[in-house]
Amino acid sequence: MTVELTREFLGWCVLINVGLLLYWSFFIMFARNWVYRMHSRFLPVDEERFNAIHYAGMAFYKIGIVVFLLVPWIVLHIMG
Repeated sequence: MTVELTREFLGWCVLINVGLLLYWSFFIMFARNWVYRMHSRFLPVDEERFNAIHYAGMAFYKIGIVVFLLVPWIVLHIMG
């Protein structure tokens, strides 16, 4: 795999994963009650814990995107 192909692959991975993170964020912001009702059908969880779980999950996902995809993509761009 060449450096250009790896750089392009990481760039697309960043875009797709940021899109998924935005989708998740918008869903929680604008349809939180519906999402909470759907999740509470399967797991009995109070609303505060539900919010904390989603907030922590989004933060963990964002850190993963930055560490494992965005930083290597930037490094490959710097390397040339």
